[in-house]
Amino acid sequence: MAKADLMEERDISLRKDIDAIACVPGASSMARGACPSLSAPMMTGDGLLVRLRPTKPGLTIGQFRTLAQAAERHGNGLMEITARGNLQLRGMTTESMSGLAADIERADIVPETGVTIEIPPFSGLDPLEIADARELASRLRQQIAALDPKPILAPKLAIIIDAGGRLSLDTITADIRLKAARTANGSTAWVLAIGGTAKTAKVLASLSTEQSISAVIKLLKTLAFLGPSARGRDLDVNSLRIEYQSPVASVLGTADPHVSPIGIHSLGGDRLALGLRPSFGQIHARDILRFLAIAEAAGASEIRTAPEHAMVVLGLGLEAAKAVQSAAADCGFRTRADDPSNHLEVCAGAGACASAFYATKSAAADLLDLAPELLDGSLSVHLSGCRKGCAHPGNSAVTIVGAPMGYGVVVNGSASSEPVAYIGKEELKSALAEMNRLVRNNKVAGESAEECLTRLGTDAIITALRQG
Repeated sequence: MAKADLMEERDISLRKDIDAIACVPGASSMARGACPSLSAPMMTGDGLLVRLRPTKPGLTIGQFRTLAQAAERHGNGLMEITARGNLQLRGMTTESMSGLAADIERADIVPETGVTIEIPPFSGLDPLEIADARELASRLRQQIAALDPKPILAPKLAIIIDAGGRLSLDTITADIRLKAARTANGSTAWVLAIGGTAKTAKVLASLSTEQSISAVIKLLKTLAFLGPSARGRDLDVNSLRIEYQSPVASVLGTADPHVSPIGIHSLGGDRLALGLRPSFGQIHARDILRFLAIAEAAGASEIRTAPEHAMVVLGLGLEAAKAVQSAAADCGFRTRADDPSNHLEVCAGAGACASAFYATKSAAADLLDLAPELLDGSLSVHLSGCRKGCAHPGNSAVTIVGAPMGYGVVVNGSASSEPVAYIGKEELKSALAEMNRLVRNNKVAGESAEECLTRLGTDAIITALRQG
């Protein structure tokens, strides 16, 4: 039997294996549930996991040091920054959770609870901002907290308030999105949209600040009425547009040019921000503590987390920022915007997560060695240990999903999408190398890896995988 026929036969077999696992009582659910928190940590392969989003935009060096010490004292010391810029602490036990909570409280770190409201990492610092996202977010939190009765909403429901600037949140999905825009007379309007990224969200209206707050509160009440699993995508767009009868600003349906959070950013005058990314989004507390000592000695005053698994260090002068940037590379951080690993979305993987079927970080290291043409910065590759896709809920050009008997390969989809092909456990390296060869041998002058794969189409990718 030809190799392609054997691969197709195994594709069918592996699909049946995955379907069977999904139907076993007590098997890990593929549904995305509530976020793990201090009050409701999630059990993983290396203990309990806590996700933390402080209510303030940033933490002082002292607060971040206390958090790292707590992660090592009460867990296994592993700390992560998620794709949306949340902090995660790993390896806690039921007995250690109270101590972790006490240390976080003593550090005056107040975790956000209730509806998630996200603002850009440079909010309040960036001279390119159109408005103050912090003020609107604060007022909205107060209005939500005052609601009686409290609306019961979907656990992962998120609101984005984006006032523009260097690091926007255009590529992050939200149930409700407010983006600042300039009107013809020079005033500020907030463009309200639901269910997607800046490009895909459905636009409803352009509103004033007061109107925006009232509109969001009304949308939350509507979502609560629809049920505890309702999301922004479930709202009736046409009815809402008729209700608002508001002109729509032209900024919607587009996204600002992408700027990587990694690197040194000017914030006007002599103010700078140093953006760093823990290797594959994860770092040990001892390396964080070593880095914090260096950064503090150089004059750093505050650390903010950022999308794309990043963090930004504030308070440094230019020469100090360059020195700290160099030292950060020795502490486990990626420091360059053009680092190929920035385009890998990697979950904790087997050993750290009970749901994962393979060691994703080992696969990521292999991918960096085997696929330089594929990782040219034009596309992202998602290595997901299972179909939940925790590291990157959105779509990627290529996603390698762990399966009971090997790997599913998704093209232009998410980890939960239907794979176009399956490969066996021992064939991942050869398949990655074959995809890289496909790009290298077919890319024309001036073409990116993403453009090349788009032109070749899914069938060519499937063929390459089977040849690998």
